[in-house]
Amino acid sequence: MARSRAAYEYTEAEDKSIRLGFLLIAAGLLSLLGLGCCWLRPALQERGGGGSANCTVLAVRQLGERFPCTFSCGAACRGTARYPCLQVLVRTSRSSAPALLHEDERQLRSNPKCSYIPPCARDDQENSENVTYKQKYWKEKVGSQPFTCYFNQHLRPDDVMLKRTHDETVLLHCFLWPLVTSLVGVLIVVLTICAKSLAVRAEAIKKKKHL
Repeated sequence: MARSRAAYEYTEAEDKSIRLGFLLIAAGLLSLLGLGCCWLRPALQERGGGGSANCTVLAVRQLGERFPCTFSCGAACRGTARYPCLQVLVRTSRSSAPALLHEDERQLRSNPKCSYIPPCARDDQENSENVTYKQKYWKEKVGSQPFTCYFNQHLRPDDVMLKRTHDETVLLHCFLWPLVTSLVGVLIVVLTICAKSLAVRAEAIKKKKHL
């Protein structure tokens, strides 16, 4: 009995491999839990009750109101500039009521009143020119041509997005990498235990032959 126990004692290298395997399993499960709470759950909430539709531009206008933005001019240099508010009103194929178009969910949360937030420049005039360029784009290049937009009737029924921040690829990675990490950990533990078991059996067979 004592010999059997001694035979199954793991070497330092085998013990480290098993510990590494369990560490990877724990890291994968904790990552999945963390991503589920902090990223996956909000993403599913945003996608829940939503879908895609065809949008057509109704009106493009600039409001008189200006909003602040923060620009960076170096490692320790920051300042505040302002930009005009551009609104793009659209009609969706799901509803006849006008909706306000936004770039994505992040832009909607940053400024729900406007359809576009330009890259913040130090000069207010440059910010105005960027917004004017975007206004011409929606008026002249898009015009009355239909395009795909996204909506969520439960969260923001009066707003639509040009693109989704949380697409299928992001959701896939939320599951894939924690799962791969856990599977690698399981594989390391199983292979280490199997290798030890085979080594013990081979040693036992070798001893029987010498008897």
